[in-house]
This record gives sequence, structure tokens and C-alpha cells, in this order.
Amino acid sequence: MSNTKFQSPNGTAALAIEIAKAEVGTIEEGDNLTKYGEFTKANGLPWCGSFCNWVMAQAGVKIHSVVSTAVGAHKFKEISRWSEVPTIGDLAFMDFPHDGVDRISHVGIVAGIDGKTITTIEGNTSGSGDQRNGGMVMIKQRTIGKEVVGFGRPKYVPYKGEFPIVEVVAPKKSVLKKEKKK
Repeated sequence: MSNTKFQSPNGTAALAIEIAKAEVGTIEEGDNLTKYGEFTKANGLPWCGSFCNWVMAQAGVKIHSVVSTAVGAHKFKEISRWSEVPTIGDLAFMDFPHDGVDRISHVGIVAGIDGKTITTIEGNTSGSGDQRNGGMVMIKQRTIGKEVVGFGRPKYVPYKGEFPIVEVVAPKKSVLKKEKKK
């Protein structure tokens, strides 16, 4: 697939991040209805994994399904593509403490690393509400060893160039108002 509007080469982590970054601000229509869910034939289900699968496909990177985040993480372990230490472009798998779901239940794409804090681009999250079914593509900061339990490493094409800069920005007031209505 040719991505002429993006700068990074096909099959690279840089291109995956560029594509994910371009989706920031996308909000689901209805209850978990998105183009990402349509792509994975999982429309109407929580879509953080569908977002990651869609981004990787657009970037020309083949990965197994991560629609079921726990199964997707297990598969990365089975194929020896699991790590406790992130690199840019990894899939960060999360289990939120005290949310009543005691398993991996969310995934995002690592776009920045600063010690134990990573910057991710995630589908189906929110600013301050539900972190694993929040309805929006956002840039988030997460903590390794707190909610982040490990990383799946896609097989990217080697790349030595620049990576897109991804920074966390506060959501606009209109987004916060919409979030509170849910």
C-alpha cells in the first residue's frame, strides 16, 4: 500500500506512528462503531485492538489479531516477540489496577519513551473517564509496571530515520463536555 501523504517508509514503526497520530481525535459513532472495528469484523466491540490492527495494516506491517487484547498479548509471547522493555512502535498491553477486570484489557502503540513513562497512541480511551472503553483515539502517558504489563514487538522494516514527535496535549473543552455526558 502506498501512503503518499506520509513521510516514513512502508513497513516501518515510524509510518505506523504517523498513521496512528493522524487518527488522534477520532470518536466512535454509536456504541463502539468505528472503521477500525469494520476492518477487523469486530464492529460494536471494544476497539483498542482493532485500532492497532488497522494502523499496522495501513503501515504495511503484518501482525496477528489483537482485538482480544489478552489473546493478542499471549500470541506475542508464543512467537517470542514479547518484551518487558519498550521500543518505539511496540504495542503496549495494559491491565488497569482496581478496574474490576484482572487481566490485560487494553492496548496502544508506543510513540515515546521517558524512563518508566511511555507515550502511547490508543484507540477507545478517554481523558479522565473509562481508559479501556472510552470511545476516542488519544495520546496518553502510561507507566511501565503500573498499568503497562509488557510489550508486543511487531516485525517492522529496519529504519534509521526520524520518528514523528508525539506529545500529550490537554483535550479541548468540547471533548471534555462530551466525555462527561457518557
